[in-house]
Amino acid sequence: MRIHEWMPRLADEGVVGADAIFACLGPALEVFSRYSRVEKASGEVVTLKDYLEQVWAAVSKEALSLMFEGADATGLEEDARLTAMWLWTLRGGSATGSAAEADDADETSDVEDDNERGAQSGKGKALAGFVLEFDAARRIAQGLGAHLEKLNDVVEVKGDKARLLSVAERTKALFGKDGAKEPEGAARASAKSSKKQLGLFGEIEAAEKQGFLGPTGVPKVGATTLDRLHQAMILFGAGRSDALKRFVVEEGAGSDPRFWKLAQSFSALYPPGSEEKRWVDGVLARKKSLGF
Repeated sequence: MRIHEWMPRLADEGVVGADAIFACLGPALEVFSRYSRVEKASGEVVTLKDYLEQVWAAVSKEALSLMFEGADATGLEEDARLTAMWLWTLRGGSATGSAAEADDADETSDVEDDNERGAQSGKGKALAGFVLEFDAARRIAQGLGAHLEKLNDVVEVKGDKARLLSVAERTKALFGKDGAKEPEGAARASAKSSKKQLGLFGEIEAAEKQGFLGPTGVPKVGATTLDRLHQAMILFGAGRSDALKRFVVEEGAGSDPRFWKLAQSFSALYPPGSEEKRWVDGVLARKKSLGF
């Protein structure tokens, strides 16, 4: 109840993301510490660990209700809820930008800042992208009823860090033929091509050549709302306006109200100036002209 009251007040004061989470954790711990013993209705003792898990779950629920005001966030699949909550958490100032952008600016201060924060992989290189401590990511996922180990097409875990994959990094998975993986040799070749900065246009062309797209250049509609929105964003980013229109209108990706609600929320959550922000805003800008 108290978190339900605190979260809107914090949001009104501009306290969001990680700052809001920690602002709630302090008072919650104060409440817990008032009692020598905390019990469930059954009489079972509530440990501090169990209590904090419940606090994280409550914070996640309230944060989602703020992000998806006027809509039922539980109607979204767990990958969309986790992505939204992840981006919201990073709004406290820890976001490093998309992985694609960080790769392009390998020697920039953003990566240097990331190094200073200790976001290191096992080889000592900074993890690019939207990075959280693994324990924080696990708690967020748990609070949402999601499981990180089942979302490896959205999240990458390395040691004590977890990284939300950029939209561009999901191109092969989202435009693959029936979700098929590339042969090992092709994967190595693709990795080399990525280093040459072929960009999304090159990725889409490669998918077409390998038969991963239909004759109209439209991918198979993704299984979740997040997948479908990311597909639309990629088509926009690759400059495939006609394919985007066919995907959203004829293939029905835009007929689901959740698609547009998620896009609107992501527009507010992605860092200003990021490719993801530009792409999702581009999709939203076409909503009216596409008949929605």
